[in-house]
Amino acid sequence: MRVAAAGLLLLLAACSGSGGGNQTATPQDLESAAIERGLVSDPDDSDLTGLYARDTDRVCIVRDRDSYRIGAFVDYGDGLSCTGTGTVARSGETLAVTLTGKNGLTCSFDARFDGEHIRFPATVPPGCAKFCGPRASFAALSVERLSNSAAEARALRSAEGKRLCGD
Repeated sequence: MRVAAAGLLLLLAACSGSGGGNQTATPQDLESAAIERGLVSDPDDSDLTGLYARDTDRVCIVRDRDSYRIGAFVDYGDGLSCTGTGTVARSGETLAVTLTGKNGLTCSFDARFDGEHIRFPATVPPGCAKFCGPRASFAALSVERLSNSAAEARALRSAEGKRLCGD
């Protein structure tokens, strides 16, 4: 019986191979593998156009010839809100956002885009406070794509009824 068991073990060891097959290949990270197989959209290939939201926070982005327009709205209720419109330029996952207001006010910062979510930085420049009421801020705004429709993005309105990405 022991001889048969030892023979079986030798046979199994011989079938396992030397293990030197494809050991030198670099493993692919999960995100790249998922993008390659079409399970996850490639953020570098996805268009920004669309309507993004989370709770009462909204962002719209529409194409304007060779660039994009952006509108952002944060509503905490009781008159505590932020509203801004401007432009956005994309470089990979980085969105260079510039909001422009009355009297030449501007607010510029880099946001992150992963193909489905837009995340504003946790700290925005002090000039961004001019776009907000007291105790409201664009800081750490995080929204996810609801639609990639330009028409839905253009329909987004602020609390005052102003179209944020309209023509």
